[in-house]
Amino acid sequence: MSLIRHAPAQDGGCLAGRRDVPAHPGDAAQIEALQALLGQPDVLISSPAQRCLQTTNMLWPDLKPTEVPSLWEQDFGDWEGTPYGELPDIGLLATSELAAHRPPNGESFNDLRHRISEGLKNHIGKDATIICHAGVIRAALSWALDLGPSALSFAIEPLSLTQIELTSAGNRATRVNWTVS
Repeated sequence: MSLIRHAPAQDGGCLAGRRDVPAHPGDAAQIEALQALLGQPDVLISSPAQRCLQTTNMLWPDLKPTEVPSLWEQDFGDWEGTPYGELPDIGLLATSELAAHRPPNGESFNDLRHRISEGLKNHIGKDATIICHAGVIRAALSWALDLGPSALSFAIEPLSLTQIELTSAGNRATRVNWTVS
């Protein structure tokens, strides 16, 4: 399974999460490197978010992905659209506490992990390419590798590639946050 984070979001310096914001045009070198590395995907899946669908079109303009609603980014509830510098200070939390923390009217990382795990189970043994969000990729790593909250520590850059082999014998990550250097 290949997971690609969408191109940079035009979020206006505000938390996007479930807000449907567009993507900046992708970095041409990164787009070409991903195309060369992955080729034409057999199964192409995307979050319904505009920034993910635009990224999918940048990479494979002739393909229409299957849109999967469970691949939306974490719901940050009342914090959606808040400028990054104005987000509430929740203090220092242990990783397990951070993973369990729910913004008001939103969902926690643990909720996100649960939401995406059922969909990912459908791709065991398949070679799917998925365009989605940083939080979804961290949640996929958490679920697939049984990392729990520690997966929150992964950096997932725009247009980066993370690959996870899902097999009945066990799962492993073969690339995490790969970008053109």
